[in-house]
Amino acid sequence: MQATILQTTRRLHTHPELAKLFQNCFPNTFQTTLEDLQDGRTFVVTGDIPAMWLRDSSAQVSPYVHLCAQDPVLAKLVAGVVRQQAHLISIDPYANAFNREEGHEYSFDLPQPDPWVWERKFELDSLCFPVWLAWRYVQATGDASALGDLRPMLNTILDTMETEQHHNERSDYTFQRPTEYCVLPSDTLPNEGRGAVCAPCGLVWSGFRPSDDACVYPYLIPANMFAVVALRHAADLARNVYGDERLATRAKTLESGIEEGLRQHAVVVHPEYGPIYTYETDGLGNHLLMDDANVPSLLSLPYLGYCRPDDELYLNTRRFVLSRQNPHYHEGSYAAGISSPHTPGRRVWPISLCIQALTVQQTAEGRKEAAELLQVLSQTTDGTSMMHESFDPENPAAFSRPWFAWANSLLAETVLHFLAQQSQMSGEETEILKGAAQKSKQPANAG
Repeated sequence: MQATILQTTRRLHTHPELAKLFQNCFPNTFQTTLEDLQDGRTFVVTGDIPAMWLRDSSAQVSPYVHLCAQDPVLAKLVAGVVRQQAHLISIDPYANAFNREEGHEYSFDLPQPDPWVWERKFELDSLCFPVWLAWRYVQATGDASALGDLRPMLNTILDTMETEQHHNERSDYTFQRPTEYCVLPSDTLPNEGRGAVCAPCGLVWSGFRPSDDACVYPYLIPANMFAVVALRHAADLARNVYGDERLATRAKTLESGIEEGLRQHAVVVHPEYGPIYTYETDGLGNHLLMDDANVPSLLSLPYLGYCRPDDELYLNTRRFVLSRQNPHYHEGSYAAGISSPHTPGRRVWPISLCIQALTVQQTAEGRKEAAELLQVLSQTTDGTSMMHESFDPENPAAFSRPWFAWANSLLAETVLHFLAQQSQMSGEETEILKGAAQKSKQPANAG
């Protein structure tokens, strides 16, 4: 890790603001959020909230995965995250976040969660991220032994997804939060906790988005696309690590069913952008056209491995979500990007800016876009040289969450990805990065 920091900051020596940002963000998860537990497990707090999210913990250690083959300390910790995730899923596959010790943060929720559960909002991506992380760890190290036997976790994940393909008929899951405890109306599910009306269509039901906000229509398209990717990884782990052909076949069959549902229900024709992916649907012909900053998002599909950045349908969708047609896209003097209903008002999320940079096409124009986004990220920290959850694009000093480890890790991952492409950079792109240092106190559109 220290070698990567030294090498990267040296390469960014002409861009001191970005170098300082990377130097602070890259080790942040390692320095502040990881705790080595017994039995080879690692607990990960999300930052200023002392709970472990299945999603966030995967994303927080993501930029360390490629170092695991050379760094045994990091390898032990990342493998420990996967082992802890498998343990937590065995406690409750419907929970999104878990406690370090037994407790009841949301004792008023109905039904009351297990004492080890911080919050029991079922988010489909919570079952996808641990598989995504485990598979990438094996790809990076060639060694699955440190992960233990993940077959029970994989079976539980498949059980849950198969059940939630038929939510109304087979699932016992409900979630209600009394009105007096709701920060936002989206903190609870309608229909006595069952969620909006929907029809079985091959897609997997999700009560909540990765923002922890309730879905309007319970088939969340980017989460189902991520499930397709996760199931491919699950089949690969089952077959090539555990020699379990039956489990691999089961994962592939589930993947095919979701893909068929996506073919039938995920695409709508927009009057300006043509065929695009919808964000949510219900299998009854209703669609919600938007995108959220949180991952999985429509913008993040190439990053997650569902499609290529040059896929025509993705590009149509990208143009939509990065336009004012997306109700959660905001423009200001310092930035333009995607927000979330989770942070009401005009707020841009650095996570969305990172994902935008990570999903550009590897062309001169795409790399120029990524360089400009890194400039924006480096000049909107309000002098903290750390990422935040969201900020006002007219006033970056107005931000939420001074300690948000997921955003810090994703910024580091974005810088590393960008520099990996540097051999193809033009002089113009290099000058854009230099502007990050020269214009760090100016609005993004100044000069």
